[in-house]
Amino acid sequence: MREPHGRVVTAIGGYRAYVPAPAPPLLTWDVDLAVSLSAADLAVGRLAGEGRRLVNPHILIRPFVRKEAVLSSRIEGTQATLGELLAAEAGARVERSRDDLREVGNYVVALEYGVMRLESLPVSLRLVRELHARLMRGVRGEVATPGEFRRSQNWIGPPGSTLSNATYVPPSPPELMPCLDAWERFMHDESLPPLVHAAIAHAQFEAIHPFLDGNGRVGRLLITLSLVARGVLPSPLLYLSAWFEATRSEYYARLLGVTQRGEWEEWLTYFLRGVVRLSEDAVGRLQRLDVLLAGWKHELAGARSRTPELALDLFAENPFWAVRGVAQRLGVAFTTAQRAVDRLAEAGIVEQVGEAQRNRVYCAGAILDLLEEEPRLSTGDTPERY
Repeated sequence: MREPHGRVVTAIGGYRAYVPAPAPPLLTWDVDLAVSLSAADLAVGRLAGEGRRLVNPHILIRPFVRKEAVLSSRIEGTQATLGELLAAEAGARVERSRDDLREVGNYVVALEYGVMRLESLPVSLRLVRELHARLMRGVRGEVATPGEFRRSQNWIGPPGSTLSNATYVPPSPPELMPCLDAWERFMHDESLPPLVHAAIAHAQFEAIHPFLDGNGRVGRLLITLSLVARGVLPSPLLYLSAWFEATRSEYYARLLGVTQRGEWEEWLTYFLRGVVRLSEDAVGRLQRLDVLLAGWKHELAGARSRTPELALDLFAENPFWAVRGVAQRLGVAFTTAQRAVDRLAEAGIVEQVGEAQRNRVYCAGAILDLLEEEPRLSTGDTPERY
C-alpha cells in the first residue's frame, strides 16, 4: 500500500490533522499517464487554436466564463442555471433566489478579475486572497472572513460531522502558512508540464483548504488562471468544472486518494481525461456557435444599417438583452436599437421574453440552447452521472 503524500499530526486539542508534503510529488511516469498527458496537450492545443482563430474572441469568452461559474458553483450546492444568470444580467426577472445568483455572479467577477490581474501579478497567495475576497463578498459565506486565511480549524465531512469523525481534516492553523508558502513556491516552479502542474496545484490547494469557506471554488478558479498564466490557453475557454460536476463522487474520491494513499498518478489521469473531454466539447461548441453566427450575419448582410449585425454580436456575448442595454452598449438612440432588435426578431434570431411593453428583454434562443446544452462526454469511458 502506498504512503500518504504528507503526514498526520495530532494538533492542539487532540484531533488529528493532515499536513501535505510540499509539491511536486515523485511521479511514476507509466505509459497510461504519458498517453493521457499527450492526449490532453493535443486537445487543449486545439481549443487554444480555436480561440485564437475567432475574429471577436471576447464575444464567446463571456458566456464560457459564466458556464464555468455556474458549474463550479453547482458543485457546492448553488442551483442557479446559466440561463438564469444571463437573464438576470440583462435585467430580466428570474425566479432563482438572489443569494444563488450573487454567488455565481461573484465567481464571474473573481475569474474576470483574476485574468486581468495576471497582467501584473503571478498566481500567488496575494492573488488567492484577492480572488477569495471577491468570491465571498455579500454572500452566505461572508462570515468566513473574505480574503483572509483561516485562523481556526475547518474540516470536511457529512452534515453533523465533527473533528473526531470528519472525512478529512486539513492542516491546523499553526501548520497552515508553511503549507501555503510551499504551495506558492510550487506555483512559481515551471519545470513540470503546465497541465500536470495545474492538476497537482489544485490537489495541493484543496488539501490545504486555507479558507473557512469557498475553497473548492477558489481552487477551481486557480486551474483556469494557471493555464492562462502559463500560456496554455489565450483566455478562459475551458470549463473544467463540468467534468468535476459530472463525476463529482470520483472527483472527491481522487482528491482523497492523494491525501490518504498518495495516488497522484490516478488523480492526474482522471484530471487529464477531463481536460480532453471538455476541450473537445468546447471546440465543438465554439465551432457550432461560429457557424450559427455566420449564417445569421449572411442573412443580415446588405442592409443599409450595420446596427442589426452589431446587435447580433451582443446576443452572442449574452443571449439576453434589453433594448435599452443594446442602445447603451452600441452608443445609439433607443429607437435605433429597437429597430435593430426588431430586425433580428423578423429573422427569427431573437424573441421577446415576457410581455412587458417597456424595458423589453429579448432572447436568442438558439444561442442559449447551445450554451446550456450538457457537455458532451460521450466516449467509451464516459463517467456515470452521480
